[in-house]
Amino acid sequence: MTIEQRLTDLGITLPDAAAPAANYVPFVQVGNTVYVSGQISRNDDGLITGVLGDDMSVEDGAAAAKTCALQLLAQVKAACGGDLGRLKRVVKLTGFVNSTKEFTDQPKVINGCSDFLVEALGDAGRHARSAVSAGALPLGVAVEIEGIFEIS
Repeated sequence: MTIEQRLTDLGITLPDAAAPAANYVPFVQVGNTVYVSGQISRNDDGLITGVLGDDMSVEDGAAAAKTCALQLLAQVKAACGGDLGRLKRVVKLTGFVNSTKEFTDQPKVINGCSDFLVEALGDAGRHARSAVSAGALPLGVAVEIEGIFEIS
């Protein structure tokens, strides 16, 4: 089963790859490695904003992180010229969680991205990862995640 078929089976449609909002590129390819710039939490309704430990639950944060996963895959698809079948594996994610100083469940929030990638990609979705707190994120978003991917 292809990645696209698996996403369809999960009822997932990838968003269009977002254009950069400043002076950077959405991804850089070096050999068979694609480095994807940080993707912020957003859905069809707009930005998903909030502060974990203040006005957002871990579950809401994990759902926000899942939207970052969709956007990461959209960028990888763009890097592969529209052929997501070229994705070999997720190598590493770095997740940033807009959270209070007292909040310590950043890994549970970033699980929203990690769990989805494993569900969608199987073993190719397993990856190394960091999950860190941020006192603030761009535009007040709840989560931002960047990724490193191997392609063919």
